[in-house]
Amino acid sequence: MVLGISGGIAAYKAVELCRRLVDAGALVSPVLTEEATRFVAPLTFSALASERARTSLFEDPDPIPHTRLGQEADLVVVAPATANLLARYAAGLAPDLLGAVLLATRAPVLVAPAMHAEMWEHPATQANLALLRQRGVRTVGPAQGQLAGGDEGFGRMAEPEEILAAAAEVLRTGGDLEGIGVLVSAGGTREPLDPVRFIGNRSSGKQGHAIAEVAASRGAAVTLVTTTDRPAPASVTRVQVERAADMQAAVLARSPGCQIVVLAAAVADFRPRSPSATKIRRLDGPPELDLEPVPDISAEVGAARRPGQVLVGFAAETAGGAELVERARAKLAAKGLDLIVANDVGAPGVGFGHDTNAVTIVAADGEVVEVPLASKTVVAGAVLDAAARRLAR
Repeated sequence: MVLGISGGIAAYKAVELCRRLVDAGALVSPVLTEEATRFVAPLTFSALASERARTSLFEDPDPIPHTRLGQEADLVVVAPATANLLARYAAGLAPDLLGAVLLATRAPVLVAPAMHAEMWEHPATQANLALLRQRGVRTVGPAQGQLAGGDEGFGRMAEPEEILAAAAEVLRTGGDLEGIGVLVSAGGTREPLDPVRFIGNRSSGKQGHAIAEVAASRGAAVTLVTTTDRPAPASVTRVQVERAADMQAAVLARSPGCQIVVLAAAVADFRPRSPSATKIRRLDGPPELDLEPVPDISAEVGAARRPGQVLVGFAAETAGGAELVERARAKLAAKGLDLIVANDVGAPGVGFGHDTNAVTIVAADGEVVEVPLASKTVVAGAVLDAAARRLAR
């Protein structure tokens, strides 16, 4: 495994990550950028890792270190991955050894972004990251918390244990869903009130997209039915929808051909019975909303299930503990599913819009799995693990 360290203050965390990777049995080859050496000494990594730390393309006994490292790696982890590194990687630049390794490898790449909040939120950074994700690069974090200079916000590098878990997920799951068809729905539906306004919800689609990405990395043939414009790996078949009726048609048409169906989308429960064909004007006063129920996609998929399918639903609740599990079990029974992934969206760091989640996976066979607060990639792995265990039953 190659552990890349770029030049950010979070480089000090990479020392602990290196130690944990070695303790977990990984053969770690550290590669530091010149900027990284201003924060941590290469000797520190040489003392902890399986091989000595490398910093240069040209000051190395190996005439082509980037090629050897890239070809021999099972995984490349970059932590921290600064805005500068992400920009260079997205542009295909290789100004140093780490950049050359990233271009020379065919191994999976996992990056842990770390930077100031304004840099993280900049459109250029987000565009670079979206492009890298489309190329199959995995991400973990960043988290919200204290940043350099005493500021608070998003951009804090994920903790070493979270990066370790994400790396283990990538390594452990290489192909266990090979040949398995997986359908994932994601995002929140929009029900039009008029040509301008709609009834919607706060779902970002991040958890559904994470499930699609992890399933694809594990070899599944993935179809993603989504309402968002979030990027997806090139190997994923994407179906873009907006309304609940569109999602219903797309899911019901494709679910019979899939062994695992994960219904992670936040589908509206009600819609306007007769949307206005023209914009509702403020001068006309508040409109009276005549709503009707939206078809229950989960229940329809459950009723039409075929033998051997594993069906997974989601339940966003505002309750925790025993009440959360009780509500999940009621939903399981009502909809004929195998698993319900329930979460308390009122808890810190959980649910809509966050990069993290904490869920309880409740199974129809009685199993209950608690997944504590972690990245949505880690949660996705736990959901797919639970579904995969039931494929063989």
